[in-house]
Amino acid sequence: MAQSPLSAEHIEAQLHVWLDTEFTFYKVERVAAELARLERDHQDFILGWIRRIASTHITLAWQFGQRAPALLMRMERRLLEAWAVHTCDTFDRSGLQSALRVMEQADNFDENKRRNDATGVLFEEVSPVLGNFICGLSGRRLRLEEGDGAWTDGERLVLPPLIAALPGETDNFKLAKVMVTLLWAQTRFGTLRIDFAAIGARYEDPERALTRLLALETLRLTAHIAQELPGLHREMLRLRALLDPPLPPDWQAFATQLATPGTPLEASLSLLDDAYALDSCPSWSDQGVIRPDAIASARAARLEKEKARLRIKLAELLKEQPPDNLTTTQDTSDKPRIEATAQDENGKLDFEITLDGAPLAPPDDVKQLLMSIYLDFGEIPPEYLTPAGDGEYDPKQVFDQPEDPDAVWHGTYHEKGAELFPEWDHGRQHYRKNWCVMREKAVAPVYDRFVEDTLLKYQGVVKQLRLKFEALRDENRIEKRQTQGDEIDLDALIEALAEARDGREMSDRLFVHQHRTERNIAVAFLVDMSGSTKGWINEAEREALVLLCEALELLGDRYAIYGFSGTTRKRCELFRIKTFDDAYDADVKARIAGIRPQEYTRMGFALRHMTKLLNRVEAKTRVLVTLSDGRPDDYFDVYHGQYGIEDTRMALLEASRTGIHPFCITLDREARDYLPHMYGSARYVILDDVQQLPLKVTDIYRRITT
Repeated sequence: MAQSPLSAEHIEAQLHVWLDTEFTFYKVERVAAELARLERDHQDFILGWIRRIASTHITLAWQFGQRAPALLMRMERRLLEAWAVHTCDTFDRSGLQSALRVMEQADNFDENKRRNDATGVLFEEVSPVLGNFICGLSGRRLRLEEGDGAWTDGERLVLPPLIAALPGETDNFKLAKVMVTLLWAQTRFGTLRIDFAAIGARYEDPERALTRLLALETLRLTAHIAQELPGLHREMLRLRALLDPPLPPDWQAFATQLATPGTPLEASLSLLDDAYALDSCPSWSDQGVIRPDAIASARAARLEKEKARLRIKLAELLKEQPPDNLTTTQDTSDKPRIEATAQDENGKLDFEITLDGAPLAPPDDVKQLLMSIYLDFGEIPPEYLTPAGDGEYDPKQVFDQPEDPDAVWHGTYHEKGAELFPEWDHGRQHYRKNWCVMREKAVAPVYDRFVEDTLLKYQGVVKQLRLKFEALRDENRIEKRQTQGDEIDLDALIEALAEARDGREMSDRLFVHQHRTERNIAVAFLVDMSGSTKGWINEAEREALVLLCEALELLGDRYAIYGFSGTTRKRCELFRIKTFDDAYDADVKARIAGIRPQEYTRMGFALRHMTKLLNRVEAKTRVLVTLSDGRPDDYFDVYHGQYGIEDTRMALLEASRTGIHPFCITLDREARDYLPHMYGSARYVILDDVQQLPLKVTDIYRRITT
């Protein structure tokens, strides 16, 4: 039975709570009156999104409430939700004014929907698939990003947040794939080598010239795609037949001249004067736009850097060659001759390098440099193939250097050199994309006697641990009902005799076989290094890690140890103590001794990063164990209370979905209030006394991995 609509008074009371309106600016009475005219289902939908957007910014929530009733009458809920999420994402990236512009452009977001009653595809839904598709195409490595249209600068391919030009979701996905392919083709087949500023300057109307040049290039690139990706080309033509008018007659001749596969860039440029003179100019729904400034900026930043990098790499290659491979002459100024030849076979671009005519196998990073340079020039300029001389370049200025994880915080925050992670906003019920700025750093080692003193302090416990874990390592598993084995399986024998007495065939599976259990386990330990661990807790954590390492070295399980801390989303730090590849040596012991309390307990980013690291390890069982003294928290922003708990819970769910088993060992006596919600009822243990941690942690490990 349908519920009755909410009254305007009831809606207004809710809006006052969510929008916190002491100010007359938010005229909630008007919004409430509009919502009161709707059906209850529509009211609940809009009010739910007002509440969710208000957790991001109340001005955006109020703007949504003003526009949503009219939009809902002509716009699918799924697209209305996408518009709301895109607005919040824009706020996260660019602030309130940019988000308000998105909010005001709702009709543009809805344009294709109203025309075709479409089921659109969202960028966040299709980007994982399209990202993998791009990786399989030949050429420079490209990033796929969400933006305000379809365009490329040669290093990234940008798509709009929603593609909804066709009635079916499947066709809209195919359209997105075609759009990405055309943008890739601009980088692969020379379009971005054009000096667009110089071309525009030759004509009275630069915009008219560039529009026609893009149309000519679209015809040429379509022919290349027909050769490289014939199946996708057929889909491209089918979608254009549904969306675009026929090619104007004046352009048929251009299409014929550019339709031959392999037609070079110069062909489009030679036709531009004739195309400029025409009043008509075709535009396809999949072609995107050209942004000359972005192309020129990306190219200028790339050229000199890649030239220097290639010359340095070639000099390193020469040093690695045995003397017999180098031609010697009486002229000491005569340098070895390096040549690079591009090979384009079956759509795959590859390079062959010769040293004085003899083949030279270039490493992958050199091949990537050659490919990028070739895409910029259509050849490898000879000056790029001259090895750099000693001291000619400063490698620190040429190659990307790892940022000092401490120095980057001095002054203005920035994200250069960091890894970005999403964060779950439970109020918005959606991820904040690229929200947490994480840097990994090594714990400063302390070469003291901490490890030796710990082993001496717990020498009795260590002996017991070694006995327990040696037994666990050598533990045998009994398999019953085998055709051969060490002993008789009495249960199987009795059943077989009974079957024989009844006239049935007697089974030959009458033996017990024992074999050693094969352990195939990878475990990551995530240690809370927040400021609240200062004192006894920090010492107990370090002691527990020493005892764990001693036990795990006996057991042979692969393990890693990292610490975490955070101060706002801009300073999320992961502390490397032991990687999966590190041996348990003096350096690792010194890093355990060097674990010190840092800032706050921002946990979600650390769990997501450890999930990524664990999933790179080949193991039958993967376990993620967190040692913590309290709930997720960050004093300086919203990461406290329910927000931090819900983000941590979502990060744990993400880990579980990949097959990782999360577990928590905590010293927080109030943890029963939140750990069952985060981990589940059987995935945590609470220690009431910090001094129990070193003694209990190995027993807990034994329990959760067997």
